[in-house]
Amino acid sequence: MSERKSAVLEVIALDAEDAVAAQAGGADRLELVTDMAADGLTPSAETFAAIRASVDISLRVMLRLSDGFSAGGARGVDALVRAAGELRDAGADEFVLGFLDEHGGPDLAAVERIVAELDGCRWTFHRAIDRAADRDALRKQLADLPGLDAYLTAGSPAGVDDGLPALAAEAARRGEPGYEARIMVGGGLRLGHLPELRAAGLDAFHIGGAARPLGWTGPVSAESVREWRTAVDA
Repeated sequence: MSERKSAVLEVIALDAEDAVAAQAGGADRLELVTDMAADGLTPSAETFAAIRASVDISLRVMLRLSDGFSAGGARGVDALVRAAGELRDAGADEFVLGFLDEHGGPDLAAVERIVAELDGCRWTFHRAIDRAADRDALRKQLADLPGLDAYLTAGSPAGVDDGLPALAAEAARRGEPGYEARIMVGGGLRLGHLPELRAAGLDAFHIGGAARPLGWTGPVSAESVREWRTAVDA
């Protein structure tokens, strides 16, 4: 699936209705999840297939089976690998994942096992980076993993308001070891943040609740996504 050569706009979708509205509004890519009460867990292969049949933009599927940033030990990793395999069999070819160990470093054993199951698919390391003990060290530890092409981050566990300085500093390091992957800004992102982020060279943005004027109990609004599309491209 192709993406725009300019800024990328990614929208969270829970079902085919969300997906159709997001694409109509100008989204480049969707992040597919279920259970936003747990900040987004892995959807079923059936949900993926229904969304894949309804839109033709890129779909990144969350691999996360419980709230928090632990992979859940050996049994949890086994379950994540099975889920990844089922989604791959259903046609999924882009993913989102990210796990930390008890010290706040990347859970390399878990991530490497899951990435091996993805067999070269592109993937995003999600906001677990915002809870890492050392963001720079995490990036360098993950740098050589196949398929990693984006970090979803607010720059801070508290959200983009607090994370703006970190995001700008990391954007300035693009191309350095550990900083080759694209920064996708998300987590309390507001339209008012975009001018500063764009000025810092950031060019990928992720929205969830901002695309839903009725909140998480309501669907994605094509009009809301279109407003973001216009602002991102300005």
